[in-house]
Amino acid sequence: MSKTSNKLVNPNARDAMDRFKMEAASQVGVTLKQGYNGDLTSKQAGSIGGQMVKKMIEAYENGMQ
Repeated sequence: MSKTSNKLVNPNARDAMDRFKMEAASQVGVTLKQGYNGDLTSKQAGSIGGQMVKKMIEAYENGMQ
């Protein structure tokens, strides 16, 4: 049985990921607060994650051109 974690490979990337998450949340109309956001609905959390993935795919595709 393997144990997984959400640790970033580069700990310095935490701030950049937090900014990215806040930007994605604002783009889908969800207000995040600093720290714990356990009061979000699954729909809200999913929309933030989906927006982040969309932006990462766009960045990758733009880098390939």
